Amino acid sequence: MGAMRVTHVTTAELDRLEFDAVRSGEHGRVAAQLQDLANRAEAASEITRAELFVRAGEQWEIAQEYERACASYQRAIDDGGHTVIDPRALCAGALLQMDEIGRAHTHLGRLEKDAPDGLPTYLHIAEVLYAHGDLEGAEWWATCGARNHPEDGSDLFEELLRIRFRIRSDLDLDEDDLDRSI
Repeated sequence: MGAMRVTHVTTAELDRLEFDAVRSGEHGRVAAQLQDLANRAEAASEITRAELFVRAGEQWEIAQEYERACASYQRAIDDGGHTVIDPRALCAGALLQMDEIGRAHTHLGRLEKDAPDGLPTYLHIAEVLYAHGDLEGAEWWATCGARNHPEDGSDLFEELLRIRFRIRSDLDLDEDDLDRSI
């Protein structure tokens, strides 16, 4: 007999699972639960199947299971549903953790060509590249995010400008109009 299909997953349920992972430290167990939910999901009114795969991948990353994280992100990419952060950006970050630099840059190249929607993806890429010492790449992504998604009143825009300023300071670049807008 097949596994029971899930027709509705709420943000509250996901928050509970993720809180359980933080409380218990069992991120791998929670990642497996999230992945199981994603595999069984038919339709989710609040959360897409792709977002479930992304959240599973994030938990796998916290558990330092980067190959499993990449597999979850790939499932999100293949699914094509809406996610807060583009799963290609998340996959690139996990690949960098495994020193799979070429594969990571393949994902980033595809993202560059497609111009991702929303500040969360740009911010994530800038932070990941900064953490891995690619200051020029981090600055490029932060600048693109700030220029392509002008101030929308969100804290994310301010956060993107702050990391961009920090990166540009580390690169010893002159202050520009975006730096002065902070």
